Amino acid sequence: MARFNYVELPTRDIAMAKRFYAEAFGFAITDFGPAYAATTTGDTDIGFNATGEHVTANLLPVIEVENLEAAREAVVSAGGTISLDIFAFPGGHRFHFIDLEGHELAAVKSGA
Repeated sequence: MARFNYVELPTRDIAMAKRFYAEAFGFAITDFGPAYAATTTGDTDIGFNATGEHVTANLLPVIEVENLEAAREAVVSAGGTISLDIFAFPGGHRFHFIDLEGHELAAVKSGA
């Protein structure tokens, strides 16, 4: 069965992208050269591509978190912008945010 396992975000500033995701979500990020880095959890990972090659259309990557309110505060503290505040949907609650490169992502807490 195929499964979603990776999201690649184009970035203009690899150091800024790494700092934001490390601060906001505690991700450990591995460098794969001067213009590419990625999380390497073995689950669904995020790649940061600053090479300028193979840039794709925007997606809405979703990051599952334990505490939605704390994640919201961490995103804002790290310099992100909330684009859609916390709301309920079938399956849980989430919010959308804009990272420092202008990518829109979501953070979700599954369940009631």
